[in-house]
Amino acid sequence: MAAAILSAAILSAAPAARAADAAPTPAQCQLPRGDAALSAPLPLLSRRIAAGEPIRIVAIGSSSTAGAGASGPDRTYPARLAHHLRDRFGMADIAVLNRGINGETDDQTEKRIDADALAARPDLVIWQVGANTVLRDGDQGLSERSVRQGVERLRAAGIDVVLMDLQYAPRMVEKAGVAPMLARIADIAADERVGLFHRFAVMRSLVDSRRMAVTDLIGPDGVHQNDGGYDCVASMLAVGIEDAVRVHNSGLAR
Repeated sequence: MAAAILSAAILSAAPAARAADAAPTPAQCQLPRGDAALSAPLPLLSRRIAAGEPIRIVAIGSSSTAGAGASGPDRTYPARLAHHLRDRFGMADIAVLNRGINGETDDQTEKRIDADALAARPDLVIWQVGANTVLRDGDQGLSERSVRQGVERLRAAGIDVVLMDLQYAPRMVEKAGVAPMLARIADIAADERVGLFHRFAVMRSLVDSRRMAVTDLIGPDGVHQNDGGYDCVASMLAVGIEDAVRVHNSGLAR
């Protein structure tokens, strides 16, 4: 039953992924490549890409993974990431499974790591963390413990992991918990030796450099990304993944 459901999910994602290929990334969505750096290798993903094998990625988290604010499933960041990775690696067989659930906090997501991440046998899990805890002035200690536990289970299974931190958005930046949460997420990534996509810093740099306005990235609710924001984040994340893979594989070649 589980295998049938997973197979159906992958097949149903294919038309959306093909439709997403038609949406171009704004030319303004450009930063130095180092801004997208994940600061950790992705050994499993790198080996499978080098071998030309099918790639399966699970994107897990809350509403900005599920795609709140997007005009359709093909405009969420996981759908756009699949497009950008296929383009960068010249591989058709890259699936990014969207396992986001609106409104979740990290402790809730951690409870479904086995069913919604490990069961899919992914090469990489991208876990978007921290946002709802900050927006609700929640328990950051609980969030940190939950993310550490989930990351440790994923790592024990031999899966590559990338954490994605907060979105840079009007309702987010007014919260006092932003800086402490960003620091906690960075500490987890460093301690557990997993990748970290600095979404908050990337989006802020795009705005501060005047390449993009907040309204190019964030929808009218002041918290969720719009189509342009999701696509831009996915594009920059694809750069970070590409560089992590290239550094790993070039190191093996020496």
